[in-house]
Amino acid sequence: MSHLPSLAIDSNASAGAAVVEAAVNAGAEAMFTLSGAHIFPLYDAAHRGDAPLRMVDVRHEASAVFAAEAVGKLTRTPGFAVVTAGPGVTNVLSPITQACFAGAPLVVFGGRAPEFTWGRGALQELDQAPIFSTVTKGSRTVRTAAEAGTATAEAFATAGRAHRGPVFLEAGIDILFSPRDSTPGAGGVGEEAGAPRAVTGDLEQIAALIRAAERPIVVLGGDVWSDGAEGAALAFVETLGLPVVSNGMGRGIVPGGHPCCVTRARKPAFSGCDLALVIGTPLDFRIGYGAFGPYDAPAAVVHLADSPEQVATHRPLAASAAGDLSTILTTLGDLVGHPGRWGEWVNGLSEASRAAYLGDGDILAAQRDPIHPARIYGELMPRLSDDTIVIGDGGDFVSWAGRFIHPKRPGRWLDPGPFGCLGAGLGAAIGARVADPDSPIVLLVGDGAAGMSLMDVDTLVRHKLPIVVVMGNNSAWGLEKGPMRMVYSYDILADLAPQTRYDEVVRALGGAGELVTRPEAIGPAIDRAFASGVPYLVNIVTDPEIAYPRSTTGL
Repeated sequence: MSHLPSLAIDSNASAGAAVVEAAVNAGAEAMFTLSGAHIFPLYDAAHRGDAPLRMVDVRHEASAVFAAEAVGKLTRTPGFAVVTAGPGVTNVLSPITQACFAGAPLVVFGGRAPEFTWGRGALQELDQAPIFSTVTKGSRTVRTAAEAGTATAEAFATAGRAHRGPVFLEAGIDILFSPRDSTPGAGGVGEEAGAPRAVTGDLEQIAALIRAAERPIVVLGGDVWSDGAEGAALAFVETLGLPVVSNGMGRGIVPGGHPCCVTRARKPAFSGCDLALVIGTPLDFRIGYGAFGPYDAPAAVVHLADSPEQVATHRPLAASAAGDLSTILTTLGDLVGHPGRWGEWVNGLSEASRAAYLGDGDILAAQRDPIHPARIYGELMPRLSDDTIVIGDGGDFVSWAGRFIHPKRPGRWLDPGPFGCLGAGLGAAIGARVADPDSPIVLLVGDGAAGMSLMDVDTLVRHKLPIVVVMGNNSAWGLEKGPMRMVYSYDILADLAPQTRYDEVVRALGGAGELVTRPEAIGPAIDRAFASGVPYLVNIVTDPEIAYPRSTTGL
């Protein structure tokens, strides 16, 4: 490659080394990547330089970013992915967008064609930064070696500052090989100088609304976890005795089985409340766009967000507040002081939640042939420890997981979030295992989603990253098959080959696995997967005619 410098390279002297040093200073412990010459200086610095950084190479660039996103979600420190120029960069548009929708702290560094030949048509010459301008907190081209370190440090600080999200940087190959500025990249994530974020909104007014409510409901979302406010949130709902429904990484903040956790009574909670206190999640399709209460007497809605720009504007609010969520919740708890008049309401929701669990008993133990997808969860749930990280990657099959699995701890649930990328699971599992080497990890994957990323089992094997993969294999695109039948009375393009041996694919890549076709064989197969110490796929053939029972407002 003629544009590579023909000189001996000091691993610590290049602008690429400044990028790596700034990433390490900001808390990055791993770089997820797929090899490309445009980013060689970053590899050299991570491997031989003074700021070593673990490198995990994957089989598709999207998996590198999904892995880094998972690290950001789990550790609350921005994950770090590095991709080569051209297709390497354009391959990560969807995962970066997913991180944007999920509010996940993430820095992606892209290679770029050389500056000194720009405009002549070099290999993969593309102005890439503008592509990401609408789905990142910042998207920038580093034009000089002198700015590489500081630009990277700023990117990590921006990504980790509420409201969190992805930042994209790129630099030409000649820039990355050039001598660096002697000034180290100053690190840092989150809020500048450790200063608490200002709180906006009338907390006295919100406290008065809570005190006056007779049927309140609290919705906890992923930003509560990201903001480090899970302890304050649990104390808030426990002190006041408020019923809680959780979504995304809000799951587990109020542990499954806790008297305040009424997620299984979501439909009566949402439709019957007179006050909805939505905390750390947008008023999007997942919660009916913020429509709560009876149709003829809509509930008052209060929105609490980690930053002012996240407060909903598409519907009227009774009140709102933004800023440090721990401060907001602690202050509100003190202002309200004690539970209000909602004891009967909370007891009713708790009973409805318990009844929903009991009502699932038949399908969780179903002896059907073909296997009912719920039976998989009937076998899996007793085998999940409190520290198990559960990752969802699929449509219909993972919808059942949302219904049945309620973590006992926060930070133990990963899903694609509101952007909903299929194929994110293998990358997320890679990132989760790197971030947490010890906890059990279970990836729940549909057969459709598996086809998008299963080759990255090779990454798990090469880097010795054991996980358990539980597949619901219904030989169909389940989320599309049923709805198309409803609309047209027939379906096309929704079927996959029956009983495909995805487990054999995993074995061919160096992992292990097995095919399960009988319900009584599910549990023993999962036990073997946990005991294996390798990436292990339990490929469970399920009934394609059993679709997840959907509604617009409830589980």
